[in-house]
Amino acid sequence: MKIDLLINARWVIPVEPDGKVLDHHSIAIRDGKIMKVLPTADAEKKYQAAEVVELPNHAVLPGLVNAHTHAAMTLFRGLADDLPLMDWLEKHIWPAEAKWVGDEFVADGARLAMAEMIRGGTTCFNDMYFFAEDVAHVAREVRMRASVGMIMLDFPSTYAQSWDEYLEKGLKLHDDLRNSELVSTAFAPHAPYSVSDEPLSKISTLNNELNRPVHIHVHETAAEIAEAEKATRMRPLERLNQLDLVNPNLLAVHFTQATADEIRLLADNSASVVHCPESNLKLASGFCPVTDLLSAGVNVALGTDGAASNNDLDMLGEMRTAALLAKGVSGDATALPAHTVLRMATLNGARGLGLGEITGSLIPGKVADMIAIDLSAASTQPVYDALSQIVYAATRDQISDVWVAGQRLLQDRVLTTIDEKRVIAKAQEWRDKIVASRSENRT
Repeated sequence: MKIDLLINARWVIPVEPDGKVLDHHSIAIRDGKIMKVLPTADAEKKYQAAEVVELPNHAVLPGLVNAHTHAAMTLFRGLADDLPLMDWLEKHIWPAEAKWVGDEFVADGARLAMAEMIRGGTTCFNDMYFFAEDVAHVAREVRMRASVGMIMLDFPSTYAQSWDEYLEKGLKLHDDLRNSELVSTAFAPHAPYSVSDEPLSKISTLNNELNRPVHIHVHETAAEIAEAEKATRMRPLERLNQLDLVNPNLLAVHFTQATADEIRLLADNSASVVHCPESNLKLASGFCPVTDLLSAGVNVALGTDGAASNNDLDMLGEMRTAALLAKGVSGDATALPAHTVLRMATLNGARGLGLGEITGSLIPGKVADMIAIDLSAASTQPVYDALSQIVYAATRDQISDVWVAGQRLLQDRVLTTIDEKRVIAKAQEWRDKIVASRSENRT
């Protein structure tokens, strides 16, 4: 049988079924989709491939899904470190955004983020930021899978002056992307404290029609909840529930503060949570109760947050941090085992974005979004369990190849759809302008 691509790997980790590691297996791909995963000895007899890729020291697994990013904020990486969340936002990030964020800034920042994410094995990301049209354009240019946010805020920005203008632009973007194979949309109200009831109600109504994820920061800090209770006499999740937004489309980001009743509410309504452990640690936001959420049946995905508060977009690092943090917080060494955290970083993220039937695992019929990790380095030898080795020992510089829909975006550690030198030069130009401006303001 003629196919486009046959990948022969030392290990294949399909994610479905959970925890399975296949030894000396191959993946057959045609028209950008997975036809079959089978033993290499059988594949060589069954298929005639236009291209054969031999990966004798590698594990091949689904591409990682970064379920919460602010991609363009890579250009603010390291701008204001070691500060609490609201101080960081109100005194540094929001003023910088007001001065610098525009379509060129967002395109350059998103391209830098995509270069980093592809190198780190991310094939799909969920973005929340201004000028989402430019993020979508770059994602299609780079051939990366993305969910871009129809951003919503109460206050004006360089992107829109009112919540209805934000919504108008978001809906136009949704219409423009209706037939895109790679880029989809999500409603992206920033947070309950920055979006009032009227626009949230409008999103709730539209969501019944469009059936898109609702990507929102929820219960990020204890201070957020205290302020909400003071202003509304409700915790933020209760308010969202009254607005009919706690449903299978809800993607609640951070969620470091939770009662048992709130966890049950999310589980009963098939909502998802995005865990961002490194950002939460850096901003001292708190600890997401991951093990309790998973035990209750909540779909928990994994995200990095933006590079201005992490400070990287490294999903392998995020997996390791998530696994170790869960064990430390719970006092249980069995909490969040390697196979569970890998599922959070792949299939759970895809499901939260409404893409679970398309990507997130290596099974026939899904698109060929895949990565190869070379485990031959001294730091990942010997290999007793390839899946465990990836979560606890491998680093992103061991990712050698990345495919999205069967197209190779990283080949032998070289980006194929991004001019990396140009991207870095652009980032340095933005740094010079931002530094000069901050120096002028201080004088």
